[in-house]
Amino acid sequence: MKKIVLALVAAITMSATAVAQDENKQKRDRQQPDRTEMVKQRTAETVKTYGLNDTQAAKLLELNLQYADKMGPMGGPQRGGRDGRRPQVNRGDRQQGDTLRAGGQQQRQRPSREDMEKRREEMKKQMEAYNAELQKIMTEDQYKAYQADAQKRMQQGPRGGRQGQRQRPSRNND
Repeated sequence: MKKIVLALVAAITMSATAVAQDENKQKRDRQQPDRTEMVKQRTAETVKTYGLNDTQAAKLLELNLQYADKMGPMGGPQRGGRDGRRPQVNRGDRQQGDTLRAGGQQQRQRPSREDMEKRREEMKKQMEAYNAELQKIMTEDQYKAYQADAQKRMQQGPRGGRQGQRQRPSRNND
């Protein structure tokens, strides 16, 4: 009798775990729209915010689709794959300078300052090219409003001005 009850408990536990994992996967899939859908949403927001007409909206969508892969995730995570999760790397895929964490997970070294500067310059050139194309699409007043909003976003920082809100616990060395 005890063996039957124990077997039932084990079966219920395993099925509950499987269901929970499936629900988590569905939740992640729902939360991560595909890249084209994100571009369309971003375009629709811009059209609404700056009052673009249908012709401008079509040109803007084409521009945003053109630059979607060049400029990286749009407001999304900056590391990992398109869905923000870190890519899985096999031990055989390691490169020189990579190390392994406990448990066999790979830890890549940070890029050098020169690599980061190079990447920043590339991104800056892409943004300038995007803005030049955008200026051709928008009217002068629309583009001025866009530039003012972009300036505000730059002043707020990468997290929307939330950097200083979280207080770190003080360390008292008594």
